[in-house]
Amino acid sequence: MGSTSENQRLFNNAVIRVQHLHQLAAKMISDFEESLLPEERRQLSKIFPLSFCNSDSIEAPTGKDETQKSSVLKLLHISYRLIESWEYPSRILGNPNQITEKLADLKVGISVLIKGCLDGQPNMDDNESLPLPFEDFYQTLGDSSLRKSFRLLACFKKDMHKVETYLRVANCRRSLDSNCTL
Repeated sequence: MGSTSENQRLFNNAVIRVQHLHQLAAKMISDFEESLLPEERRQLSKIFPLSFCNSDSIEAPTGKDETQKSSVLKLLHISYRLIESWEYPSRILGNPNQITEKLADLKVGISVLIKGCLDGQPNMDDNESLPLPFEDFYQTLGDSSLRKSFRLLACFKKDMHKVETYLRVANCRRSLDSNCTL
């Protein structure tokens, strides 16, 4: 199992999966926006920049430099936490696209990559996987249902974009390609 090519295949697979989720999120948000009345659209334009997402409490590198400097293991851990943070809220997104299942698959894939990276070393970050209070974060914001849906989609897109970036950088760094530009 520890072979490099197997690990590479898993990495590529994880990147493809999160790209798909990111594209799905982008499509969902544009479909949502198209279904709005002009007045509703105006209301929503007032809540940006995105005030806050549930995942904001997960410490993650901000900006390209910090992402570039993070270790592969750290990027995998953060990706894992971000994916995990969507397991519950994703159910509210409705399920024509099997998002909850796709997230669960990706989470398993990332945990295998983390194990591969550790390669028998103790996992330092175990204490980090304390559950965040996800359950009804997006339900309890007191937003109108319109804003609630929009925030949910916007946060989902934002987080999938982060995970895609982190996994791409981690994948590139693992392949010892010195030029891992974002």
